[in-house]
Amino acid sequence: MQPGFWEDPVSAKKVMRQLTSTRDTMESYAAIRKTLLDTKDLIALIESENTPDQTLIAEIRESLEKLETKIQEFHLKLKLSEEFDINGAIISIHAGAGGTEACDWAEMLMRMYFRWAERKGYSVSIVDSLDGEEAGMKSVTFIVRGAYAYGYLKSELGVHRLVRISPFDANKRRHTSFASVDIIPEIEDDIKIEINDKDIRIDTYRAGGHGGQYLQKTDSAVRITHIPTGIVVQSQNERSQGQNKETSMKLLKAKLYELEREKERAKIEKHYDEKGSIAWGNQIRSYVFMPYQLVKDHRTGCETGNISKVMDGDLDMFIEAYLSRKT
Repeated sequence: MQPGFWEDPVSAKKVMRQLTSTRDTMESYAAIRKTLLDTKDLIALIESENTPDQTLIAEIRESLEKLETKIQEFHLKLKLSEEFDINGAIISIHAGAGGTEACDWAEMLMRMYFRWAERKGYSVSIVDSLDGEEAGMKSVTFIVRGAYAYGYLKSELGVHRLVRISPFDANKRRHTSFASVDIIPEIEDDIKIEINDKDIRIDTYRAGGHGGQYLQKTDSAVRITHIPTGIVVQSQNERSQGQNKETSMKLLKAKLYELEREKERAKIEKHYDEKGSIAWGNQIRSYVFMPYQLVKDHRTGCETGNISKVMDGDLDMFIEAYLSRKT
């Protein structure tokens, strides 16, 4: 209601986003509380009857199970209070030690995050991809868009280790593969990051990749190199060179902003040092397919034997354990 509020669209956008987030939180709380009180009244009614309705008891149990899940999700969301937690997430996956195996593993991780995003109702778009020589991907960068995508996915930063019987080994031997996952928040356009034209080199090239559901073929891919820092970003998913340039600049802006944030919190949490080299000893999580089945997060001790469920995008137990540790 302040005079001139809507005259500054950047500031207004920030306030409206905060308003939407706060309103969603309050509505979620109110819905959970109402369901809990209604269920409490039903339980009291059943307890007062001489012959309780077993069908109603079964319905209450089912309702309480669903309510417990909603409370856990609500509790987890309340842990997301850092500045950029509400933003979308830019994810880069790079194959490490393990050759073709590692490239295949990188693509498996990409699919895992795609499935997770699908479960959350988020949208995903690939901006760059480099295929492996025989299978999988050497690297891929994609953006997950949706409220709190970065807040949830920041827990995935680090090296992921896979142990399995190789489908590429005729002798069916067990192989260990590594891939790194880097997560940075998608920065809004109103963030002030100055990029001088003299500090960047822009190259154009023909896009490649296996197309299909992941990447569209185009003749207008753009690569931008930030000379002072050596940061390289590229985009080949859009059909026009202008759109690819705009996406690349957005990625560069996000990386430069994250670099500045890292400098500020270097003594507390080192983003890139925490990830380490993409090899043995630096993994944050291990996925063992053989000789037994186990997914274990080495930072929190959280683990499960249901590998197929995890690879199908069920990551919330690991995310919750990480956020609980952080808070």
